[in-house]
Amino acid sequence: MAAVEYVETVVVGAGQQGCGAAAALQELGHEALVLERAEIGQAWAHERWDSLLVGSGNRSVRFPGREYDGDDPDGFMSGPELAGRLRRYVADRGLQVREHTSVREVECLPDAPDHAEVRFRTHLSAGGAVESRNLVVAVGGYAAPRTPALAADVDPSIHQLHSRDYRNPAALPDGAVLVVGAGISGQQIAHELASAERRTFLAVGRHRAWPRQYRGRGLLDWLSALSLYDNFGTVGGDGDGCVLPGLPVTAVRDKREDLNVGTLADLGVTLVGSVRAADGGALLLKDNVVAVAEESARSFRHAVDMIDTRIRRRGFVAPEQKPAPEVPMEHVADFGERLDLAHHGITTIVWSTGFGPDYRILPRHVLDANGAPIQENGRLGPLPGLYYAGLPDGNYVVPVGISANVENGRALARLIHVDHVMRSGSSESLVTR
Repeated sequence: MAAVEYVETVVVGAGQQGCGAAAALQELGHEALVLERAEIGQAWAHERWDSLLVGSGNRSVRFPGREYDGDDPDGFMSGPELAGRLRRYVADRGLQVREHTSVREVECLPDAPDHAEVRFRTHLSAGGAVESRNLVVAVGGYAAPRTPALAADVDPSIHQLHSRDYRNPAALPDGAVLVVGAGISGQQIAHELASAERRTFLAVGRHRAWPRQYRGRGLLDWLSALSLYDNFGTVGGDGDGCVLPGLPVTAVRDKREDLNVGTLADLGVTLVGSVRAADGGALLLKDNVVAVAEESARSFRHAVDMIDTRIRRRGFVAPEQKPAPEVPMEHVADFGERLDLAHHGITTIVWSTGFGPDYRILPRHVLDANGAPIQENGRLGPLPGLYYAGLPDGNYVVPVGISANVENGRALARLIHVDHVMRSGSSESLVTR
């Protein structure tokens, strides 16, 4: 019979959210075991392109009990550097993280009484299981790459890959590159390709553009500070329940310029419409470049106006910035409804079409029709003892940010502490520091 062990709380996923939850539990004297399918900080270290920089900035790289302590607080570290900092933090805190330990499935024990020590049995792919009273799932909402079905209708001579597998321009075949998708990955990859003097096309899609910096502070500062008063950190979704809302697009390659479809067009990127179908060597498009860019520009102006309004409303002191930044439209033009790949010398398509949630390890009854977790406030699952770390609350995206692991972890730790006190019948205070 495979070995079964016990720990009060199992955490699945050793990214910043999972490790933050384990550290916050440690602060309150609670034991947690983190299970990681690969390595600590796996996605940052090995599943992003080489030049990726952390768009939220170095200040955002913080964990429970540890602020950013480097010498470049306004800079942007690389993904591998962030992973390295997370690994050092885990070692320094002595957190229990079991790497290269993938989870096959989680069993929710039926009819477990309120006082039971075991409510979950986490089965490991290599055999054995870990029983626990609490389960924190910290795999995020962006685990499964999404490539549209129409990719199968593209001429097989075209090299196709998802943005997760893109590394750098030199790793691609010679020729022009089409990047499909105008989110964070799509715009950053298109920017890198164009900067490397590769002929670059970007198929646009709905997204929201924000200023990288405004009135003396970075976007993530405003998102965090102003969201204390209202849902300033809300980002509109696209109505697809399979896709969780993402963070806004901002520049990361330097400290000066914004990144949006207008600045990409200025750089020489050819903007084409949203892809609606493929026919061998051609893609059929929506003729919507200008419409998408104008919508993006409106969202950009709206973000600037929101910051201005809330500064006035709250009586904050912030330097004026005139003229206010905006999305440049001088080089934005409609393309038409057909993109002939051979005619334009396109040999590669990078599908920057996002990621979806992958919670297949959980029982079906705790997931919705799209396979996304049923949750409340981004943290509470539908079963006692089931928690999530790093999920947005509806379209409120602040909880998915890097620095949010501190608040998320401590909020989860408080919930688990209350559960512990109530189960034990202790007279210990429910209030934690």
